[in-house]
Amino acid sequence: MAEEAPTHIRADALRQFCAETFVALGIETADAEITAEVLVAADLRGVDSHGVARLKRYVDGIRDGMMRPDAKPRVVYETAATATIDADAGLGQPPSHWAMQMAMEKAERLGAGFVAVRNSNHYGIAGYYAMMALEKDMIGISTTNADVLVVPTFGRNSMFGTNPIAVAAPALKERPFVLDMATSVVPRGKLEVYDRLGKPLPEGWATDETGVGTLDAARVLKNFTTRAGGGILPLGGEGELHSGHKGYGLALLVDILSAVLPGAAYADLVYPKAAEGKPLPSKIGHFFGALRIDGFRPVDEFKADMDELITRIKNAPKAAGAERIYIHGEKEFEEQDERQAQGIPLHPKVLRALRSIGEELGIPFPA
Repeated sequence: MAEEAPTHIRADALRQFCAETFVALGIETADAEITAEVLVAADLRGVDSHGVARLKRYVDGIRDGMMRPDAKPRVVYETAATATIDADAGLGQPPSHWAMQMAMEKAERLGAGFVAVRNSNHYGIAGYYAMMALEKDMIGISTTNADVLVVPTFGRNSMFGTNPIAVAAPALKERPFVLDMATSVVPRGKLEVYDRLGKPLPEGWATDETGVGTLDAARVLKNFTTRAGGGILPLGGEGELHSGHKGYGLALLVDILSAVLPGAAYADLVYPKAAEGKPLPSKIGHFFGALRIDGFRPVDEFKADMDELITRIKNAPKAAGAERIYIHGEKEFEEQDERQAQGIPLHPKVLRALRSIGEELGIPFPA
C-alpha cells in the first residue's frame, strides 16, 4: 500500500496554531509565541524531529506537571559578563531566548557574554539560539544536555543525552556558518526508522544491555524503555579505534557547561520520576554564549574572510562521484527557502495529532 503523501501547511499558520495551543494551556502570550517560533523554525530548516511533531509532547508535559505553565524564570546569579537563570521548571524556549538575548547584551558591553539556564525542559533546536547572534554580527554558541540515550566509551549504561552543540558565525555574501550537531552517532529517531523497516543497524551505532555493539534496533529501543542498559554510541562509534572517546568527551563537555556550571541535573539524574512513575520536571540545563567580532577585528574584514574561506572549501576538488561540498547550515538554509515558499510538509500521523489537539482545545487547525 502506498504511503500517504504529506500535507503542506504555511509556516505562519503553524506558528499561530502552536501559539494559540500554548495560550489555551495557560502559557503567557509572549512565551507562547516564542515557543511556537522555535518549533516552526526547526520544521523550516528540515529538522522535523524538533518541530511541531513535538507539540503533543509539550501538551502532555504541561498537563502532567512536567512543565509548569505559570513558570517565572529569574536570574539567580550574575556578574558583568555572566549569569545563571532558573527556568522554574517551565518550557525551555522562553528562558533560553531570554538567556541568549542577555548573553548578547553583555557581549555588546564587554565583547563577550555567557548565560546558563538550570531547572529547565526541552528547548528545541540548539541552532536557533546560536543563530540569534547573527543579527548582531556576533558569533553565537548554544548547548544543552538531554534525556539519557548515549553510553560513554567502555560503558554499559546510557549516561548522556545526544547533547547538541551549535555555533553560528556570519559571512558577507555567503550563507552564515551554522554548526548544529549532536554529540552522538545518530539521534534516537534513526533507530526508530530502522526498527520500522526491519533493517539491521549499521555497525558502530548502538550497544545492547551488556555494552556490546548490536545491530538490533528493536532491542536497543526496548532497553531504553526498560532502562535495561545499552544505548546509542557517542560520535565516532564504539571504543577508541574510530575516536568514539572524542564524541564522549564532547557530550561530557556539554553536560559540564549546560548542567554542572549552572547547577542543573546532569548525566542520568535528568528526567526524574516520582515513586509511582509520574514524570517530574526534567531539570536539564542549557548554555549560551555570544562573542562580539569587532572585539577581535573589524566585522567586515572577518566576514570577507569568512566568504573566502567558504568559497575556498566549496571550490576544492570533489571526491569521485561527488557533485558538491557543503558548508554547515547550507542544506538547512536551502530547505528553509523551499519550505517558506511551498509550506511545511507534515506527515499524516503528525497532521492527525495536531488536528486532534486543536479539536480538543477548540482551536481551528489551518487548512
